[in-house]
Amino acid sequence: MTTTATSTPVDQPEPNPAAEHIRLAAALAQGDKAALAGLYDLLGKPLYSLAYRITGETAEAQDVVQDVFLQLWHKAADYQPERGSYFSWAATLTRNRALDRVRMRKRRGEIIRDSASDIQPERDSEGHDSGDALWIREKAGAVRAALSSLPSEQRAAIELAFFSGLTQQQIAERLGDPLGTVKARIRRGLLRLRDALAHRL
Repeated sequence: MTTTATSTPVDQPEPNPAAEHIRLAAALAQGDKAALAGLYDLLGKPLYSLAYRITGETAEAQDVVQDVFLQLWHKAADYQPERGSYFSWAATLTRNRALDRVRMRKRRGEIIRDSASDIQPERDSEGHDSGDALWIREKAGAVRAALSSLPSEQRAAIELAFFSGLTQQQIAERLGDPLGTVKARIRRGLLRLRDALAHRL
């Protein structure tokens, strides 16, 4: 009578995402671009989900994630494992960047209402401000080109408001001009931009 030997399956170790994050982070700190791609494969979706929950917009969330991974690349050496997991660090960067976007969006709306309420963009069918598309999405190139045609004082005020996220009071302090002057410049600049972009957008 022959006995058939049965093999006992060998348990495979469970993958450890945190350890893989740290390994890739260490490689990233050494300038390994492939490590950045690896981190994107692991973290891209959850970071996008976080950004989307905060911003509520696909394009904004995509921009946030892109910005965060650029930050992870440029600040790779700043990560310290003893202070927490790599995912937590990346999630914190994502949350902060997404909240910055939301604050800037709110300020853009406030500035338009205060300076040029008559050209307040209409809201689309989903309730999103179509003005956001004008300033931060695929139309950015056309906006930049139109901005370059504005008088320097109007361009400076609008760039500080829409791209640096400053309030009108902060812009006045930065430029050393009266608040009323800054509001007037922004209004005139927005009106000129509307006319310049009407046939392009």
